Amino acid sequence: MRAGFPEFRLGSVLATSFTATLTERQGDPVERIPVPQRLVDWLAVNGLAVDSCTTAQLERARELRESIHLAATAAALKEPLPGAAVQVINDRSAEGRAAAILTPDGGREWRLRPSSSVEDALGVIAADAIGILAGERDGRLALCASPTCRAAFFDTSQSRTRKWCEMNTCGNRQKKARFNASQRKRPRPAE
Repeated sequence: MRAGFPEFRLGSVLATSFTATLTERQGDPVERIPVPQRLVDWLAVNGLAVDSCTTAQLERARELRESIHLAATAAALKEPLPGAAVQVINDRSAEGRAAAILTPDGGREWRLRPSSSVEDALGVIAADAIGILAGERDGRLALCASPTCRAAFFDTSQSRTRKWCEMNTCGNRQKKARFNASQRKRPRPAE
């Protein structure tokens, strides 16, 4: 990864991984794609390599990211999907040109052409979001229990009761806070 930028939070679900390019939404937000080249880096790490990105394309990507987050949050809370967010997701999906490829192990990958643009990659992300929001994948949308994070994530655990977007960050932080609070409440032995 490029020095000077926060590390990416990579998950197994493309759409919610993309929303994790902005973290700590309810605290001190951390923008993980602050410049166009950083979006190129994120797309490459996720198998959607493109040659370049303009500032306008970065803004379109952020608009898609926020629309997916709004729609996923509504779905996790069992509320109606926001119409404007749905429109952005649908528009980005329709603009993209990519091919679904069947892998030898029976999986699906997306293939962009060598001349593909950011819009093509965003179309793949939007299509993934549509699949999740439409209930086509086995799992459930949930929100991170961390009060500063509140990231939307796709829970594929067997019990569908996962609480944290990432155990190594939000989960550990919350467990440490609970432990510290319990230590403060414990009476100290007399010296």
